[in-house]
This record gives sequence, C-alpha cells and structure tokens, in this order.
Amino acid sequence: LVVDEVNAKGGVLGKKVEILKEDDQCKPEVAANVAAKLVADKAVVVIGHICSGATKAALNPYKEAKIITISPSATNVELTKSGEYPNFFRTISPDDAQAKLQVDFALDKLKVRRVAVIHDKGDYGKGLAEFAKGFFEARGVKPVLFEGITPGAVDYSAIVMKIKAAKADLVLYGGYHPEAAKIVMGMRNKKMKTLLISDDGVKDDTFIKVAGKKAEGVYATGPIDTTKNPLAVAAIEQHKKTFGSDPGAFYLNAYAAAICVVQAIEKAKSTDFNAVSKALRTNWFNTPLGKISFDKNGDAKGIGFSVYQVKNGKYAEVK
Repeated sequence: LVVDEVNAKGGVLGKKVEILKEDDQCKPEVAANVAAKLVADKAVVVIGHICSGATKAALNPYKEAKIITISPSATNVELTKSGEYPNFFRTISPDDAQAKLQVDFALDKLKVRRVAVIHDKGDYGKGLAEFAKGFFEARGVKPVLFEGITPGAVDYSAIVMKIKAAKADLVLYGGYHPEAAKIVMGMRNKKMKTLLISDDGVKDDTFIKVAGKKAEGVYATGPIDTTKNPLAVAAIEQHKKTFGSDPGAFYLNAYAAAICVVQAIEKAKSTDFNAVSKALRTNWFNTPLGKISFDKNGDAKGIGFSVYQVKNGKYAEVK
C-alpha cells in the first residue's frame, strides 16, 4: 500500500519502486534461500523477515551484499545488541523490553509467585523466556518450571500435567500462537485456572479463533496501541478498503518500516547502503506508530510494548 502511494506520486528518486515478494514460511532454512534469491535479484532494501530465527538466517547474505534489512516483528535481542548486523533495523522493541514488562506485570499487577516459564525452543521464544527467567530471579522469584516444548505437536498434555504438578499460578510462554492455543486449551480442559501471559507472537486474532472461549482472560504483550494515531487510522482504513478486512498483526509496524525506508532513500538522495543507514539513524519519520528514529544498533526509538488481555473474544489493552 505504501509503495502504491509512492509510485502514484512518481516513485523515489525518479524511479518506480518494484516489490520482490518472497515467503520464508518462518523457517530459517527457507529464509537463507530467500536471502540468496533476493541478493541475486539485486534487492535494494528488504522489509522483513517476520520471525526472529528466519531473520537471523537471512542477515549474513544481506550484510555481505550491503542490503538494509528492516523487520516489523523480529524481536530477538541479539539481532541488534551483538553489533553483528549493521545492516539490520526494526520497527518493534526487542524481547528484553517485552519480557521485563511481562514479569513486572505478573508480579506487581497479578501478584503471582509460583510461575512456570515455557518456550518453543526457537530463537524468539527461548530468548524471551530466558530473559523472563532472569528478570523473575532478579526479583527473588525462582520459576517452579522452566522447559521447552516441540513446536507443531498434536497435543501438549505432558507439559500441561507438569504445570499442574508444579502448582503454577501463572505460565509465561515464549513462542507463537499455534502452541499457545493448544496449551491454554489443555489447561482449561483440565479445569486449571492457571493464568497465561505470552508475547506478540500470540497477540494475534488467530490465537483467539483457535482457542475460542478458552482464550478468555489470556494476557499477551504487543506493540503499544497506536490505532488512534491519524496516520494509523488512515492506514487501517486503507487496508479495509483495499482488502475488505481488518489488518493482521504487525501491519502498522510493516507500514512504518516501508515509510522509513522510502523517506530515508529520499533524504539520502541515494540507495547507497551507508547513506541510507545514516539517514535512518539521523532523521525522525512520521509513521502510524508515531514519530520514530533508529539508534546506533538499529532499534527504533519512540516505540514500546503494552499488555493486552482477551476480553469478549478480542484483545483489549490493559490500562
């Protein structure tokens, strides 16, 4: 949608923007192949990838080819903190910020003390869970269970029974919505009242569709609600008008990423890697997420996370 608007106004630096669409299926091995293809196709900028593991697998080919990569959703901390990927930017806060918010909310607002920390063994889920475990322990709360599960399993009754045996008041889950839905459904089928808090990989309407009424009361962190921002209102209406549906998760983050990249190229008056990198770090961009810029590591300045809860079949921001 951003590219359509840009091209309607004549494009960037006198040239139309062409989109090269690829799907990494959230799999690192596929992402590496996608990266090789986009490098061969002479991509100037990559908006993506979506999942942290897949993003990490794609970043080295882009770095070697000096291609700026800007993700709307890859939150793994090492992607920016390590300094290994000077080509990487993102329009979402990293996992340590998300995990700290989850832990503080669990202890200060929900007042729980017996917590189980579960993850899907992936870069994103395990990374977030390890941060959460560290934050819990720093506040004197040792998790009663810390364990990884195998993604894609038919059922998670074994981990549900471990959670029950550990008498956990709350499960903090690091991972994505398919597994989270099965875990919460398993707990509710066992009449367990254990609370569940998860991440932006679960703050997705698909989680609610799969878990149904058993999703009620589940907490998840996600990007701060900026849907009242005039640019966000316009972007959401644009999606509804064009596609006949509400946008999905990370839509506004991706929209913002596209705006930032296009404007950075315009300000740099070039697609040169160093010039565009400098433009991203030295300018502020007006986006549906608000005014944002990027620090030396590539993390966005001016954004953050909120806690949401499923109420009456929808995620609502917890004030």
